[in-house]
Amino acid sequence: MFGGGITERHEQLKAEVRAFAESEVAPRIRRMEATGAVERDLAWEIARRGWIGITIDSAYGGMGAGHLAKVVLIEELARVCGAMGAAAQASQLPVAMIVNFGSEDQKQRWLPPISTGEVMPTIDVTEEVSGSQIGAIQGRARRRPGGWVLNAVKTHVGNSHLANLHCVVVRTADSGPGSLSAFLVESERGGVSVRPHVPAMGLAGFSFGEVVFEDVWVPEENLLGAVGDGRDVADSASVLNGRANLGAVSLGVHRATVETTLAFAAERQRCGRPLSELGTVEQRLGQMVSNLMTAQTVLYLAADMLDRGVACDGQLMNAKLVNYELGTASAKMGMEVHAACGLFTDRPIERYFRDAHAIFAPAGTSDVQRLRLAQAALGTAQQPQWSQRFAAPTQEVGAAVAR
Repeated sequence: MFGGGITERHEQLKAEVRAFAESEVAPRIRRMEATGAVERDLAWEIARRGWIGITIDSAYGGMGAGHLAKVVLIEELARVCGAMGAAAQASQLPVAMIVNFGSEDQKQRWLPPISTGEVMPTIDVTEEVSGSQIGAIQGRARRRPGGWVLNAVKTHVGNSHLANLHCVVVRTADSGPGSLSAFLVESERGGVSVRPHVPAMGLAGFSFGEVVFEDVWVPEENLLGAVGDGRDVADSASVLNGRANLGAVSLGVHRATVETTLAFAAERQRCGRPLSELGTVEQRLGQMVSNLMTAQTVLYLAADMLDRGVACDGQLMNAKLVNYELGTASAKMGMEVHAACGLFTDRPIERYFRDAHAIFAPAGTSDVQRLRLAQAALGTAQQPQWSQRFAAPTQEVGAAVAR
């Protein structure tokens, strides 16, 4: 079911990640589900394998494999365990921030250790008071001689309890388009703390909690981009990486849902016949397969366009929207096919159902995606085409994949 742009290199990566997921991740799922605790070892193993650096250029020690390869990687992890797919994508998101806005010194300092799994970055943007409205951020950094003092409470931070580098967006002016700035903040700095992990409805083993920055001293060299670039840093990373990343998590969970439901319907007997022979069940199975094919095509096309340097902000937004909406639709039908059997934890379908719904909010809800798509079509969008602005480095990565 692979779409256009898939090469032998992608196939090899898929096989490698699937083998890891099935041998190393799958045996730990029962424990993750039972305890709800953060699965630190697996997340760091994913980092040590170089997979967080999959889109980082080889000049900085990365794989230089591109965004389509990244989608394949996340999808294969999420097919076995949505939480580990989520963990991988959460630390790939801030990579775009550093690649696109970092100085050469910052790239040399941070991209190599990210590529080797010594540093696990995360993005700290959302606040309880702002949600998806970046302009409503209240956290603040105040300039001091030689640097800044930062105060903020960030919520729903992916890999919050694992990250040792935070890409933080806060207010540096009271108002205006340049009122936000971005900073790279090491977790060991005084005043950085993480509130206790709270298990969630889905993605057991993944942490997306609250990080507190209380009078944190940040030197000038840790300013990411220029003063006032914070909104652009956050928006571009969310569009270029976040949408496809979350779409890939949805796609992996979606694939597991369809595979599991097909197997259950073929094996389960009703009145001496396979459940799959019932017309109502066949209709649901057919629709689930159609949903999966559509979701994959939309996502793979968007990632391939990004690798080729084609303007594709709309396609990336649509990829997240379509994958969440069709993934949850298939999850509902999968539960219907399983009926009462789907309610028990000895079958994975109820986990897939929970995990599918956990992808609604990150990188923008479905309402946000539809709003942005409408604005782009009407010509009222306020932000630039990020894929076009950063097409040159992306195109180089795409050429490397083609070779």
